[in-house]
Formats: sequence, C-alpha cells, structure tokens
Amino acid sequence: MPRLREVPRADAHPMAIAIYDFIFGEDRDPATDSGTSTGSPGDWWTVTALVPDAFDHIAGGIGFYQSKKRLIAPHLRELGQLRVGYTKMSKFVWSQHCKACRMMGWSDEKILAVRAWQTSDLFEPGERALLAYADVLSLEHGRADDQLFDELKKHFSDEEILEFTYITATYAMYATMSNALKLEFDNMDDVIQEVPGDDLDLLD
Repeated sequence: MPRLREVPRADAHPMAIAIYDFIFGEDRDPATDSGTSTGSPGDWWTVTALVPDAFDHIAGGIGFYQSKKRLIAPHLRELGQLRVGYTKMSKFVWSQHCKACRMMGWSDEKILAVRAWQTSDLFEPGERALLAYADVLSLEHGRADDQLFDELKKHFSDEEILEFTYITATYAMYATMSNALKLEFDNMDDVIQEVPGDDLDLLD
C-alpha cells in the first residue's frame, strides 16, 4: 500500500473526479477498486488528490508537455522522461514511458538502449546531447558545463532546451515522489539489503 491515504471518489475535488473518470471509468472508485489499463494500481492519482491544488498542478504539467504548443518534438521529450525514470530508479516512470516511446514507434532495442545510451549507436548526435543533459538534470543537480550547452545549441533552439529542461526536471521530481511515497510500481522494498550470512571476521 502507498504510505499516504487515498482519496475516495466521494471526497475528490472536481479535477480529480475528471481524472478518475478518464483513467478508471465513471463507475469505479479507484481508492477501493484500483487498476489501470497499463497495469499500474493508479494510486499516483488517488494519493496526490489529498492536496487538490497540487493535484491540479500535476495534471496541468501533463497538459503542458502534451500540448501542441510545445516546440520540442514528442520523441525527444520522451528521451528525458524515460532516462530520468531509469536514473532515478522509478519503475513506474520507466515503465509508463517505455509504453509511450513504443506508441511513438520506437523499437524495443532503442528503448532498452536508453539505459546505457553512452555505448549505443542508436542515437543521433542531438539525441545524445539530450540524454547527457537529462543525466545532468537527474544525477548532477543541473550542473551543466558550457561544452554540453554548446552541443545542445547546435541542434535545438533556446525554447526547445527550456521545454526539455522543465519537462525532464518535472519527471525527475515525479520519480522521486513515487519512490518516497511508495506509489504505483515503486511500492516495493529497497533492493539494497544485507544478504543473510555469517559475520565477517575482518581481522583474519
């Protein structure tokens, strides 16, 4: 179960009701009858509905990246979302955006290559620059050097870079939240555990 309580349909605010209807159907209360078409429990939505304006902000963020106003191409945007799902160790973000990439025509080979993009020849120079930048955003606290930005600007406008920055950083936050609150596919024990065995005698 998630670490925070879920909001039933009866207590949900209007935007949450609209999302519940869209994702789960009008005849279901996802707080008690969970499950989505992608196989996730759906508790990302039932938990974030605890704070209605936070929920609305999250829903608005998804609307932002899906908007036809965006200049960054959807398949390039997904590079950032998929990569931070992996680097932030969120099974939820990774899994959902594997599906999104597949819907855009990516091969499974290219999707899996995002995990070790540095050694793959499946990415164009601009894609490699975005993947390197996604790593900066998710692993290096945004400390990008000038050489990387020079490469980004060879391929993308300032507006495209800003959109990619915002969307990728947002999904790094979502991955962190999902892990912390044990939501969706991230509701699992920490994989880093001591393996049972005899204690070591470090003096031997």
